Parts: sequence; C-alpha cells; structure tokens
Amino acid sequence: MHPDSVQLNGTTYAWPKRPVVVVCIDGGDPEYFDHGVKAGIIPNIARFMTDGYYAVARGSMPSFTCPNNMSIVTGTEPVVHGISGNFYLDRKTNQPVVMTGPELLRTRSVMAEFSRHGAKVASVTAKDKLRKQLQKDMDLSGGSVSFSAQFANQSTLSENGIENVLDYVGQPHPDMYSAALSLFVLDAGIKLLEERRPDILYLSLTDFIQHAHAPGEPEADQFYRDLDARFARLQALGAIVALTADHGMSDKADANGNPNVIWLQDILESELGKGACTVICPITDAFVGHHGSLGGFVRVYCHGKTTGDQVISAIKGTPGIAKIWTPQQVSDELELPLDLEGDVAVMGDEATVIGARAVDHDLSALRGKRLRTHGSIWEADVPFVLSEPLNASYAARAAKGGLRSHQIFDFAMNGVN
Repeated sequence: MHPDSVQLNGTTYAWPKRPVVVVCIDGGDPEYFDHGVKAGIIPNIARFMTDGYYAVARGSMPSFTCPNNMSIVTGTEPVVHGISGNFYLDRKTNQPVVMTGPELLRTRSVMAEFSRHGAKVASVTAKDKLRKQLQKDMDLSGGSVSFSAQFANQSTLSENGIENVLDYVGQPHPDMYSAALSLFVLDAGIKLLEERRPDILYLSLTDFIQHAHAPGEPEADQFYRDLDARFARLQALGAIVALTADHGMSDKADANGNPNVIWLQDILESELGKGACTVICPITDAFVGHHGSLGGFVRVYCHGKTTGDQVISAIKGTPGIAKIWTPQQVSDELELPLDLEGDVAVMGDEATVIGARAVDHDLSALRGKRLRTHGSIWEADVPFVLSEPLNASYAARAAKGGLRSHQIFDFAMNGVN
C-alpha cells in the first residue's frame, strides 16, 4: 500500500489518482504560445489554456537550464537545492566545474521521492547533463526509469531501469542539434504511458529550435505543431498534463545581426591586470552551438589581493550592464546559495550578453544566425499551463499572483479537480 501523500521540501504532494506528466519546454518563452494561439497552430495547447489553466510564471534566476530544471522538480529555489548555474568555479581547486553532479544537488526530486515510496516514475531528458541529478536517490526497482535521448543507445537496466530504448521507442538515435531530440523525449513518454503507466512522468526537452528560430519562423511553427500533437496524445491517454519552461529566450543581436556582447574578462584584465580575477559564464555546457557560452548573467571570482569592490568600480557604468551585485545582495535578491557565489555577479540588459574573453568564445556554430539566448531576468518569465481546471483552493492561490515555475508539480498534483 502506498501512502496518501508524500512530503518534500515543505510541500505535501497528493498521491496521483491518474498519471501526472510535467513537461519542461526548454527555452519555451511565452511568446511562442502567444504567437501559436494567434496563428492557430497549437489548438491543443490553446484548449489547455482556456479549459484548464494558464498563467505566466516567474522561473528561477539565473535563467539557465540546470537551475530551473532542479527548481521545477524539487519544488524549491536554488538557495535550497543548490544548483545555481550550469557551470561554476570550485574555489578549492580554482577550476571551472560543470554543475551536473548528483552530489551537488542538495535535495531530491519529486520523482525520486515518490519512487522511494513505491510509485512508478519516469524521467526522460533530452540532454544527459540533467539525468543524474534528476535521478538522485531514485529507486528503479519498482519499474521506474530515467534516461536521456542523448544516450538512448547506451541505456542499461542497472543505470536507467530500461534497456534498448531506441528499439522500445521505435526510432533512430536523434541528432543533438535537432528538433528530433525533443520529439524523441515526448514520444518516449507517450510509449511509457501507453505500456507502463507510470504515476509521474517528467519530460525535459532541449532549446535548439528556440535558440535558432524566433516565434513565427517556419521551423519554430512546425516544432510547436509537433509538440502540440504530442501533448494532446498524453492527455488522451488519461494524464494530467502540465507545461512549463526552464527559461525564455531573447534576441541579443544588433541591427546588423552581430551579437551585443560585453567581453568582461577583457575589460577587467585591462583595468586590473591579467590574473586578477576570473569571469565564469554559468550558461556554459557542452553544446556551444546553441549559444556560444554567451548568456545574460556571469560571476566574477577574485584572486590574490583583488577585491569585489575593485571589480565593481572597474565595470560600473559599462553600457549594456543592467545590474551588479555583491554576493550577499545576489543571494538575497535571487534566492541563490551564498556559499556558491563568486565575488561579484553581473547581469546584462535586455539586449546584451556577457562573455569572458573574446578569444574564448566560439561563435562560428551560430552560422551567421542572430544570437538568441538567455540568463537574465528578461528570460525568467515562463508559461504555466495545466490541461485541467484548478480546484477552488488553488484557483484562489493563483489569483493572488506571484506564481513560480517551481510550483508546477504542486499545482498539477494537488490543484486540479
């Protein structure tokens, strides 16, 4: 017998009476929904928005993939779960580290916690960089699974709870830089729902299309048509479907199509000397073709006798910089773990990204396209959609405003009729 509810991080989640599917549309800026509804290309999402529930919620900052996925699945902000970027500087070794190790996640996901109480859960991601954190402490012995589209050809029973995923889904291995990677995730979720009937599914997509194509471009329109059809299938299979995003997406290029970039490391070396500090771009991951490691938020780590005040003085007033924080300020304002902050945090304005040294960023993979990326507060708004209407209690909560993306599991599991 399973319990009636499970508690995690101060929230009590009711045991699902039917499958709950939460989809993180990576890079799913609300503008794509706005355009899609007006163009009539996402009829099922439009139906969710009118017959179920729709709002624009605020995601976690910085508006990057890893922090926001972990906020969504833990029901908390980074100050609790500990993931404050895709990339950080380990002060003990003075080496940059990809922030994807499960040991860095300071709590469990909803899926992992429910699996430990006997639920059958599924976690399917586009990129494997998220999988191990989402899977932390997950019990795979009861039929639960956790795998990525990226490594679908390498899945094993011991590591993923499932093997031969490509054969199971009945599709070839998708290319990393394609819409097919996200569609594979959704098709895998549909197959799991058809055959294994998990209690909870978390499906996390990739933002390749949104980085490359603005709302209304043919490639983006086709992608959202494809998403829409799959969301309808999930609902038809009896699931409560909840849609959100890890971050939005903004155009960061000038009138000539050139990226608006502040090369912060170059500025600081000119002002303070080489080796005085290190700029870390926490958007950094293995997929530079998406964004060239350029985002709207960076951290500066000081070395030797260099101080944060010196850094702030050196860059204050730089055109394109919207905000400069001390560690305590950024921790308090953005709900970030203080122990993982640098000595200074910097955010670009709505049209500007911040890099390290110009020579360190390879923008060739953009292939002449306009830079579209994220990281700042201007990309923190995300859709919050439920396929079913809210009950009276949760409708009252939603009416107060201030909705956060990390509440999506709470609303999907506790808030629908």
